Amino acid sequence: MTTHESFKKRVRARMARTGERYGAARRALLDASTPRPATAGWIADPELSEDSIRAATGRGWNDWVTAIDAGPGRDAGHPAIATWVREDQGVDGWWAQSVTVGYERITGLRLPGQMPDGTFTVSRSRTLDLDAEAFRETLLDDDARADLLPGLATTLRSKPTAKALRFAVTDAESGDAAGSILFSLDPARDRVRLTVSHEKLPALAAGEVWKGFWADWLDALAG
Repeated sequence: MTTHESFKKRVRARMARTGERYGAARRALLDASTPRPATAGWIADPELSEDSIRAATGRGWNDWVTAIDAGPGRDAGHPAIATWVREDQGVDGWWAQSVTVGYERITGLRLPGQMPDGTFTVSRSRTLDLDAEAFRETLLDDDARADLLPGLATTLRSKPTAKALRFAVTDAESGDAAGSILFSLDPARDRVRLTVSHEKLPALAAGEVWKGFWADWLDALAG
């Protein structure tokens, strides 16, 4: 039996054992056989996979950590590292940013959800049965928005015609600033995917609190 036929037999055996479709069983076996990068000493995992970063830049994550440590170093700051990756290493702009963010997460310079300015962003999404235009009108109406977001005082910060609507947020009772929220509406077949991104949060703990808040809010909206 050839190697290819042997692998197909393993796929079918997994399908019988797990009930997966052929494609899912094949991917699972391929993933299990793909060498993974050594992650000892990593503070957090980068968002992009080892395979994708290597395919796009020619280096894996551990190689990038070694290169950046020997180049600009960990104290250089995000702009200097991204510039070095782009100009000295010949990596295109978007990928240079991705390499830099991944490096910062691996080395603990950036926590999950942390932005270059040190603030944090969290997001939650749900696919809902709602009219996108009617929902936009609700968000743009001050009184209707206040009913939709009880306990929060919000001020429009984007253009009313923007695809995604951004609002500054304060606690309605205390008056304390609470960052900004961005509402994005994307068609999902005959439904709408609503994503709420809460930005400019001062700490990781605040991000966890708001992550739970928006998850509950979307559940209530779905109900």
